[in-house]
Amino acid sequence: MGNHHVHNEIDRSKLQTFTKALLDDLRALALMLEAGQVESGVRRIGAEQEMFLVDREMRPAPLALEVLQRAKDPRLTTEIARFNLEANLTPLELKGDCFKQLERELSEVLEIARNGAVFYGADILLSGILPTLNQLDLTLANLTPIPRYEALNSSVISLRGGPLSIHIKGLDEITLEHDNIMMESCNTSFQVHFQTSPAEFVNHYNTAQAITGPVLSAAVNSPILFGHRLWQETRVALFQHSTDERSRSRMARSQPTRVSFGEHWLEHSIVELFHEQICRFRSIMINEPDGDPFEKIGRGEVPQLSALRLHNGTVWRWNRACYGVTDGVPHLRIENRALPSGPTVVDEIANAAFFTGLMVGLPEEYGNVCERLRFEDAKVNFFAAARHGLDAHFNWIDGSNYSASALLLENLIPLARAGLRHAAVNEVDIDKYLGIIETRVKSRQTGAQWTMKAWDSLGETTSKDTRRRLLATAMCANQKLGLPVHAWSKIAAPALEDWSQSYRTVGQFMTTDLFTLQPDDLINLAASVMDWRHIRHVPVEDDEGHLLGLITHRQLIRLLTEGKRKTAEITVRDIMLKDPITVSPVTSSLEAMETMRSKRVGCLLVTEAERLVGIVTSFDFLEASAALFAQHMKPASQLVMAKAKRAQT
Repeated sequence: MGNHHVHNEIDRSKLQTFTKALLDDLRALALMLEAGQVESGVRRIGAEQEMFLVDREMRPAPLALEVLQRAKDPRLTTEIARFNLEANLTPLELKGDCFKQLERELSEVLEIARNGAVFYGADILLSGILPTLNQLDLTLANLTPIPRYEALNSSVISLRGGPLSIHIKGLDEITLEHDNIMMESCNTSFQVHFQTSPAEFVNHYNTAQAITGPVLSAAVNSPILFGHRLWQETRVALFQHSTDERSRSRMARSQPTRVSFGEHWLEHSIVELFHEQICRFRSIMINEPDGDPFEKIGRGEVPQLSALRLHNGTVWRWNRACYGVTDGVPHLRIENRALPSGPTVVDEIANAAFFTGLMVGLPEEYGNVCERLRFEDAKVNFFAAARHGLDAHFNWIDGSNYSASALLLENLIPLARAGLRHAAVNEVDIDKYLGIIETRVKSRQTGAQWTMKAWDSLGETTSKDTRRRLLATAMCANQKLGLPVHAWSKIAAPALEDWSQSYRTVGQFMTTDLFTLQPDDLINLAASVMDWRHIRHVPVEDDEGHLLGLITHRQLIRLLTEGKRKTAEITVRDIMLKDPITVSPVTSSLEAMETMRSKRVGCLLVTEAERLVGIVTSFDFLEASAALFAQHMKPASQLVMAKAKRAQT
């Protein structure tokens, strides 16, 4: 849980005071470690659960503050967006039925959150990325009004010096810019915490780095963003882009991003990681120091090291080193941030058991992993897993090479089983949770694979908006059933789409795959594009995507009938409509239809910030109207058939 008590404004004096506190905290931590004052000899696990709030149509519901007020559970807290929540689970000693307890508590707190949401006509959904999210949901109006998030947004955008750029290529490709950090709210995760001793920290941290890629390959659950099929775990790419505060000059110097896997194995202690983070990354949030840590140590008290923890909370390594204090006892832990939320509670606990078992079992089998695996291979493995899931290939110990499935089944699942046994976890729980991982791998049905198969089964005749809502609806239903994802069945396309939900706004069914021209293009090119692609309207834009005009088939016909100039000499600029009628993606469909009727035009160009983002034509509305007519006629036709049947009998 992040510190919400931060300064909204950072001046030189406050920053200098915070920097001094930060350096003092780090020296105090080094002193405590040297004096043996940090807890040793016990291993614990814990977890943080991020989730989405959705409305009855499975779209993001910005109700977090209202749901928290109704739930009144201290384990629930805010996240960056009003449609996100976070649950913080009770740390448990790694032994016995700890994973069963973790599953029980997680189910309990989700039910509390769900009951709070239901009061407002909403629900809870676990998904790495919510399928129904749109870029229009990611406005500052949906930023949770808490100083921490406001400070984070203003600092990142200020340091960046302009909008955040996002480019991800998978089966599809997406390129966009965004002027705030709300893209981060697209990502929800299930973060596993592993407490270790100072003497074991380095080996355990490097073990976490080595195993994160292979574990992620079996846990991927985020293949779709804004209707685009990207990586199996798109969160990995999106999170790095969504908080990238680097200016162009720092990018040119290849400075690392705040979201990273790291650049090398850890060699000495946790302090080494904090040294690097303070050297590389400026403080983008500051708080009031909580007193001199050395004075507290001298009085026999435990310092909270709040400045160090706040700064650490603004550097998002996929395996984050953490200092914490529980019941007055300081400890060190490793927070794995790579695993996605969902698909179900039992899947998440299985992922946690797999990760934890390897944290214990891998060092027992291989000793110091740094001596047998190149760091570069561990890093490549991580990104291969994020891109390809179970289709990834990994470079592994002593130069060996495996497919993801082979490595997991032949090597890592048995190692995790041995690790959990070594930790004295109940055998029945080991069988249950690692059995889920094994069956998932053998069936090759991760959350991401189920999503992609479901997307394909819905067919291209179903609109993207409907497919996204059906995916989210099926996810929610399956989560409530509690079946692990390998047991989820396919979903079928509906006989008729729900027109009232799929065509409410222009953005839901506009065409975004556009063929465009530039002003200096020859009009012969415009005619060829229309002929080849069977279209009647071609937008005109500049290199930056700003809308400049429109060419229509009527203009070409008029040009040919007038015959005053040779068409080979005419450019698009000469005849384009310079002020075409535009709407925004959030314009209601009824308003758009009325605009087309009253203005007597056959298309509307869709723009955001004067940039072209889509087009909607009279043919699109004709299809929608036909769907609506069919929906209204279906009950009537059923009634006629029923009457005819009764007459026959």
